[in-house]
Amino acid sequence: MLKYSTILLDLDGTMVDSAPGVVSTLALTLKEMGEKVPSIEELRGWVGPPLPESFRTQAGFDEATTQRAIDIFRSHYIDAGVFDSRVFDGMGEFLLHAKNAGAHLAVATSKPTRSATIMLRHFLLSRYFDVICCAADDESRGKKHEVIEDALTGLRRKGLPTDNVIMVGDRIHDIEGAAHHGINTVLVRWGYGFPEEWDKAHRVVDTPRQLHEALGVPGGHR
Repeated sequence: MLKYSTILLDLDGTMVDSAPGVVSTLALTLKEMGEKVPSIEELRGWVGPPLPESFRTQAGFDEATTQRAIDIFRSHYIDAGVFDSRVFDGMGEFLLHAKNAGAHLAVATSKPTRSATIMLRHFLLSRYFDVICCAADDESRGKKHEVIEDALTGLRRKGLPTDNVIMVGDRIHDIEGAAHHGINTVLVRWGYGFPEEWDKAHRVVDTPRQLHEALGVPGGHR
Protein backbone atom coordinates (compact mmCIF):
# COMPACT_ATOMS: atom_id res chain seq x y z
CA MET A 1 0.00 0.00 0.00
CA LEU A 2 1.31 3.42 -0.94
CA LYS A 3 2.75 5.36 2.00
CA TYR A 4 2.82 8.65 0.06
CA SER A 5 0.28 10.01 -2.39
CA THR A 6 2.89 12.15 -4.16
CA ILE A 7 6.53 11.38 -4.95
CA LEU A 8 9.05 14.01 -6.04
CA LEU A 9 12.13 12.67 -7.77
CA ASP A 10 15.53 14.11 -8.54
CA LEU A 11 16.97 13.25 -11.97
CA ASP A 12 20.79 13.06 -12.01
CA GLY A 13 22.05 10.37 -9.65
CA THR A 14 18.55 9.23 -8.76
CA MET A 15 16.82 8.12 -11.93
CA VAL A 16 19.62 8.55 -14.44
CA ASP A 17 23.37 8.01 -14.24
CA SER A 18 24.41 11.16 -16.07
CA ALA A 19 27.87 11.37 -14.52
CA PRO A 20 29.84 10.16 -17.59
CA GLY A 21 28.46 12.92 -19.82
CA VAL A 22 28.61 15.63 -17.14
CA VAL A 23 32.15 14.75 -16.07
CA SER A 24 33.52 14.58 -19.61
CA THR A 25 31.90 17.92 -20.44
CA LEU A 26 33.24 19.51 -17.25
CA ALA A 27 36.74 18.34 -18.17
CA LEU A 28 36.35 19.70 -21.70
CA THR A 29 35.07 23.02 -20.34
CA LEU A 30 37.95 23.48 -17.91
CA LYS A 31 40.51 22.50 -20.55
CA GLU A 32 39.03 25.00 -23.01
CA MET A 33 39.28 27.69 -20.33
CA GLY A 34 42.93 26.90 -19.69
CA GLU A 35 42.20 25.69 -16.17
CA LYS A 36 43.64 22.68 -14.38
CA VAL A 37 41.44 19.63 -14.91
CA PRO A 38 40.84 17.61 -11.70
CA SER A 39 40.72 13.82 -11.71
CA ILE A 40 37.60 12.03 -12.93
CA GLU A 41 36.84 11.00 -9.34
CA GLU A 42 37.06 14.60 -8.15
CA LEU A 43 34.83 15.81 -10.98
CA ARG A 44 32.18 13.23 -10.01
CA GLY A 45 31.78 15.22 -6.79
CA TRP A 46 30.69 18.19 -8.90
CA VAL A 47 27.67 16.26 -10.19
CA GLY A 48 24.35 16.97 -8.50
CA PRO A 49 24.42 20.56 -7.23
CA PRO A 50 23.38 23.40 -9.56
CA LEU A 51 26.19 23.98 -12.05
CA PRO A 52 26.95 27.59 -10.96
CA GLU A 53 27.45 26.35 -7.40
CA SER A 54 29.92 23.70 -8.55
CA PHE A 55 31.97 26.17 -10.57
CA ARG A 56 32.02 28.66 -7.69
CA THR A 57 32.74 26.26 -4.82
CA GLN A 58 34.82 23.60 -6.56
CA ALA A 59 36.75 25.75 -9.07
CA GLY A 60 36.68 29.01 -7.08
CA PHE A 61 35.37 31.01 -10.05
CA ASP A 62 33.97 34.51 -9.66
CA GLU A 63 30.58 35.36 -11.17
CA ALA A 64 31.90 36.40 -14.59
CA THR A 65 34.13 33.34 -14.94
CA THR A 66 31.33 31.09 -13.73
CA GLN A 67 29.01 32.45 -16.43
CA ARG A 68 31.66 31.87 -19.10
CA ALA A 69 32.14 28.30 -17.86
CA ILE A 70 28.39 27.65 -17.93
CA ASP A 71 28.13 28.92 -21.50
CA ILE A 72 30.97 26.67 -22.66
CA PHE A 73 29.62 23.67 -20.73
CA ARG A 74 26.12 24.09 -22.08
CA SER A 75 27.25 24.31 -25.72
CA HIS A 76 29.11 21.00 -25.48
CA TYR A 77 26.67 19.17 -23.20
CA ILE A 78 23.57 19.66 -25.33
CA ASP A 79 25.37 18.33 -28.41
CA ALA A 80 26.76 15.14 -26.91
CA GLY A 81 27.12 14.93 -23.12
CA VAL A 82 23.41 14.70 -22.38
CA PHE A 83 23.20 11.39 -24.24
CA ASP A 84 26.19 9.85 -22.44
CA SER A 85 24.01 8.53 -19.63
CA ARG A 86 21.72 5.64 -18.70
CA VAL A 87 18.67 4.94 -16.57
CA PHE A 88 19.68 3.19 -13.36
CA ASP A 89 18.66 -0.47 -13.38
CA GLY A 90 15.22 -0.89 -11.83
CA MET A 91 14.19 2.77 -11.88
CA GLY A 92 12.01 2.48 -14.98
CA GLU A 93 10.23 -0.40 -13.28
CA PHE A 94 9.81 1.67 -10.11
CA LEU A 95 8.22 4.57 -11.99
CA LEU A 96 5.85 2.21 -13.81
CA HIS A 97 4.76 0.48 -10.61
CA ALA A 98 4.38 3.76 -8.70
CA LYS A 99 2.24 5.24 -11.47
CA ASN A 100 0.10 2.11 -11.75
CA ALA A 101 -0.40 2.11 -7.98
CA GLY A 102 -1.90 5.60 -8.19
CA ALA A 103 1.01 7.72 -6.99
CA HIS A 104 1.36 11.24 -8.40
CA LEU A 105 4.90 11.76 -9.67
CA ALA A 106 6.87 14.94 -10.24
CA VAL A 107 10.43 15.65 -11.35
CA ALA A 108 12.25 18.23 -9.23
CA THR A 109 15.75 18.67 -10.65
CA SER A 110 18.36 21.41 -10.67
CA LYS A 111 19.29 20.36 -14.19
CA PRO A 112 18.44 23.10 -16.73
CA THR A 113 15.11 22.63 -18.51
CA ARG A 114 16.43 22.00 -22.01
CA SER A 115 18.91 19.27 -21.11
CA ALA A 116 16.57 17.65 -18.56
CA THR A 117 13.72 17.56 -21.08
CA ILE A 118 15.95 16.04 -23.75
CA MET A 119 17.10 13.36 -21.31
CA LEU A 120 13.62 12.49 -20.03
CA ARG A 121 12.27 12.20 -23.56
CA HIS A 122 15.29 10.23 -24.79
CA PHE A 123 14.76 7.60 -22.10
CA LEU A 124 10.94 7.66 -22.45
CA LEU A 125 10.50 8.74 -18.83
CA SER A 126 8.37 11.85 -19.37
CA ARG A 127 5.17 9.80 -19.62
CA TYR A 128 5.30 8.84 -15.95
CA PHE A 129 5.20 12.38 -14.57
CA ASP A 130 2.31 14.70 -13.79
CA VAL A 131 4.71 17.63 -13.45
CA ILE A 132 8.30 18.18 -14.59
CA CYS A 133 10.16 21.05 -12.91
CA CYS A 134 13.76 21.96 -13.69
CA ALA A 135 16.17 24.84 -13.35
CA ALA A 136 15.83 27.78 -15.71
CA ASP A 137 18.08 27.43 -18.76
CA ASP A 138 19.92 30.61 -17.78
CA GLU A 139 20.51 29.11 -14.28
CA SER A 140 18.58 32.02 -12.71
CA ARG A 141 16.21 29.72 -10.79
CA GLY A 142 17.71 26.36 -9.98
CA LYS A 143 18.19 25.96 -6.25
CA LYS A 144 16.58 22.79 -4.98
CA HIS A 145 14.00 24.48 -2.78
CA GLU A 146 12.96 26.56 -5.79
CA VAL A 147 12.36 23.64 -8.16
CA ILE A 148 10.55 21.77 -5.40
CA GLU A 149 8.35 24.83 -4.87
CA ASP A 150 7.63 24.87 -8.61
CA ALA A 151 6.75 21.17 -8.54
CA LEU A 152 4.37 21.58 -5.61
CA THR A 153 2.74 24.60 -7.27
CA GLY A 154 2.35 22.66 -10.52
CA LEU A 155 0.74 19.73 -8.74
CA ARG A 156 -1.71 21.99 -6.91
CA ARG A 157 -2.68 23.71 -10.14
CA LYS A 158 -3.64 20.30 -11.49
CA GLY A 159 -5.69 19.61 -8.39
CA LEU A 160 -3.29 16.93 -7.18
CA PRO A 161 -2.50 16.38 -3.48
CA THR A 162 0.60 17.83 -1.84
CA ASP A 163 -0.18 17.02 1.78
CA ASN A 164 1.54 13.61 1.84
CA VAL A 165 4.75 14.03 -0.13
CA ILE A 166 8.18 12.41 -0.13
CA MET A 167 11.34 13.50 -1.96
CA VAL A 168 13.62 10.88 -3.52
CA GLY A 169 17.14 12.09 -4.26
CA ASP A 170 20.83 11.37 -3.80
CA ARG A 171 22.50 14.52 -2.40
CA ILE A 172 22.30 16.85 0.60
CA HIS A 173 20.71 19.48 -1.67
CA ASP A 174 17.66 17.24 -2.01
CA ILE A 175 17.39 16.93 1.77
CA GLU A 176 17.79 20.65 2.40
CA GLY A 177 15.50 21.69 -0.46
CA ALA A 178 12.74 19.34 0.67
CA ALA A 179 13.13 20.30 4.34
CA HIS A 180 12.52 23.92 3.31
CA HIS A 181 8.97 22.77 2.51
CA GLY A 182 8.60 20.39 5.46
CA ILE A 183 9.14 17.30 3.31
CA ASN A 184 11.23 14.26 4.25
CA THR A 185 13.77 12.75 1.86
CA VAL A 186 14.76 9.21 0.95
CA LEU A 187 18.32 9.15 -0.38
CA VAL A 188 19.51 6.48 -2.80
CA ARG A 189 23.02 5.18 -2.28
CA TRP A 190 23.54 4.41 -5.98
CA GLY A 191 23.81 8.13 -6.77
CA TYR A 192 26.58 10.66 -6.18
CA GLY A 193 26.18 11.33 -2.48
CA PHE A 194 28.50 10.62 0.43
CA PRO A 195 28.01 8.90 3.83
CA GLU A 196 27.81 12.21 5.67
CA GLU A 197 24.87 13.15 3.41
CA TRP A 198 23.12 9.81 3.83
CA ASP A 199 23.23 10.27 7.62
CA LYS A 200 20.96 13.31 7.30
CA ALA A 201 18.23 11.61 5.26
CA HIS A 202 14.90 10.41 6.63
CA ARG A 203 15.76 7.04 5.11
CA VAL A 204 18.44 5.57 2.84
CA VAL A 205 17.99 2.75 0.31
CA ASP A 206 20.54 0.64 -1.56
CA THR A 207 18.38 -0.73 -4.38
CA PRO A 208 15.19 0.13 -6.31
CA ARG A 209 13.59 -2.89 -4.61
CA GLN A 210 14.24 -1.23 -1.24
CA LEU A 211 12.80 2.00 -2.64
CA HIS A 212 9.61 0.13 -3.50
CA GLU A 213 9.42 -1.11 0.10
CA ALA A 214 10.25 2.27 1.66
CA LEU A 215 7.46 4.01 -0.25
CA GLY A 216 4.95 1.16 -0.20
CA VAL A 217 5.01 0.78 -3.99
CA PRO A 218 3.91 -2.72 -5.11
CA GLY A 219 6.34 -4.79 -7.18
CA GLY A 220 10.09 -4.40 -7.15
CA HIS A 221 11.41 -7.93 -7.06
CA ARG A 222 15.04 -7.12 -7.86
